[in-house]
Parts: sequence; C-alpha cells; structure tokens
Amino acid sequence: MARIRQFSCLQDNFGVLVHLPESGRTIAFDVPEAAPYLKALADTGWTLTDILITHHHFDHVQGLEALKAQTGARAVGPEMSRDRIAGLDEGVGDGDTVTIGGIAFDAIATPGHTLDQISWHAPALKFAHTGDTLFSLGCGRVFEGDMTMMWESLARLVERLPGETAIHCGHEYTLANARFALTIDPDNARLVERAREVESLRADGRATLPTTMAQELATNPFLRAADPAIRARLGLEDASDAEVFAEIRRRKDNA
Repeated sequence: MARIRQFSCLQDNFGVLVHLPESGRTIAFDVPEAAPYLKALADTGWTLTDILITHHHFDHVQGLEALKAQTGARAVGPEMSRDRIAGLDEGVGDGDTVTIGGIAFDAIATPGHTLDQISWHAPALKFAHTGDTLFSLGCGRVFEGDMTMMWESLARLVERLPGETAIHCGHEYTLANARFALTIDPDNARLVERAREVESLRADGRATLPTTMAQELATNPFLRAADPAIRARLGLEDASDAEVFAEIRRRKDNA
C-alpha cells in the first residue's frame, strides 16, 4: 500500500517520504533541509503533495518553505506552533486525523521534548513517525515539558502503536543510545543482541531505522520503567514508573 524512502539530512537527521501508489500522493515527514528531499523525489519520480510536521525545532522545519516553493505541497503540523513554523498551511492537535490518498494519519500529542510535539500514526500502513519523542533505544531530551509529561507521552505511544508498527523518527542516535542502554539493562539478552546489530550497521554506514514498537518494548530502557531488573539496578524498587523513567533520562543527560 505504500513505498517508503528514508535518507540522511544535515548531520544526523532523517528525511522520510511515504508514497501511496494508488493515489499518486507522496508525503514528507519534517523537512530538515530541502535538497535531500528534492533529490529523493527526482530519484523516485514521485510528486510531493503533502508534508506532515512533528514539531517546531529548526532542524525539523528549516527546509519547509524551500521545499514547498519547489513542489507546491501542503504542510500540516501542530496548531500550537502555527506562528512559529513558517509555511504551515493547517494546524492540528491531539486526536485529529489527516486523510491523504484515502489513508488516515492520526495526530498523537506527545509533548515533553517540546510542548507542540505530534507523533503521526497511519494504522493502515503499520507506520509511525515519532519525531523527537521516541527514538530507537532512546527518547528525546526533555526541553519544554517535564519528566512526567514525557513519560506519559511515551506511555501513550505504547498504548496506541501495535507491536508490528514500523517506527521512524528524527535522528540517527541509535549507537549512542545502545551503549547507554547497556548501562541500565546489561543483562537483557535482546538488548545485547540489538546493540551488536547496531554496531555492525553503523560500522557499515547503514541506518538503524526503522525500528518496531515490539523491538523497543523489548530493548529500550526508557519504555521499561516497570522492569524489576532495571528498578533493582537503579535502587528504585518502590518508585513509580514515572520516577524510574526520570532517573534513566537524567542519567542519559549526564552521560
């Protein structure tokens, strides 16, 4: 039902295009810079029709106006940042749905990294783009929200995204995330295996994304605050899940 093209932008950002062959529509997710998108479009022969934005940070929207000028695509993003994202045509909030080529893309509010952060989920495609909220083996820094807000956003993604969902996100941070994750959950055999895989992929210059929700639930310490082994390692056996998450996030910030 869809063809997906992922490519590098800036230093460690990802660009993502989703092409819907039946309708001929093509969707871009965030625009760190316009040139890689234009090259990917030229390489594939796809015509860009829609752009879905996750949040207002410059490294996710700085190429938006230039890409729109070249393609005429329509941009939809968080209503909360309508005045902060130049080139936004329509604003959405939590629970809104944007239908493109007959496919529903659900907007899920996942604040914490920023207050306006939207994660996009297309259930029919088993696809999600989580911006800078959920990374492979990690999560975004908490800049505008607080730790509890970020934990609740991650819990919302766990609730909403089935295990088979292919998850794309904003950055190639997986190698650093894997090395940190092993300090929190070193006896997790699935994590050890994933960390080896990530080391090999990056050594070959290959991307570590997309991931899946099932893989993240098994290996990502930021989603595993309830795990007894992690709680014992942190000395937080009696803490709430949000408190365990906050301690993991603080350790990553100081790593």
